[in-house]
Amino acid sequence: MSAAPAPALRPYLPSDAPVLAGLFQASIEELAAEDYDEAQCAAWASKADDEAAFGQGLQQNLTLIATVDGAPAGFISLKGKEDLDMLYVHPDFARQGVAGVLLSAIEKLAAARGAKKLDVEASDTAKPFFDKHGFVADHRNTVEIEGEWLGRTHMHKNLGETREEKR
Repeated sequence: MSAAPAPALRPYLPSDAPVLAGLFQASIEELAAEDYDEAQCAAWASKADDEAAFGQGLQQNLTLIATVDGAPAGFISLKGKEDLDMLYVHPDFARQGVAGVLLSAIEKLAAARGAKKLDVEASDTAKPFFDKHGFVADHRNTVEIEGEWLGRTHMHKNLGETREEKR
C-alpha cells in the first residue's frame, strides 16, 4: 500500500462553499454512521443544506482547506481565537493524516494569534482523534439539531506545552 501524498493547505475561498458542504455531508453520512443513527446523521448533515449560510459561517472563521492533487480532502475552521468549530475529512481521505495536518496548522496559527488553548465539541466519532492529538475531555453534553439529540464531548488542549504522545 503506497502512502497518500501529503496534503497541501490553502485558505477558504467563497467559491469553496458547495464543495465543502458536500464534503461535510459525506463525512457525516459515511464516517459517523457507527456512532450515530441514520436520523441523527441526517439532521447533522442538514446543517449544510443551505450552502450560502454554510459558506458564510466558514468565511467568518479562520478556515483552512487541505487538498490532495488539487481536490479538497478536508477542512478545519477556527471560530474566534480558541474554538475549533469544524474539522471534517472526506471519507476517501479518512485515516490518511489529512486531519492531523489541518489540526497542526490551526494550532500553530491559533498560538501565533495569542491563543493559550483550543476548545472543541468533539463528536463521538472524532473524540479518539482528539484524544490521540493531546486534547483532554472536560465533560459530556448533547446538542439538539432538527429535533435529534447528539452526544458529544467538550475537550481542550493547552497550546505551547510539551505534549506526551498517548499510546
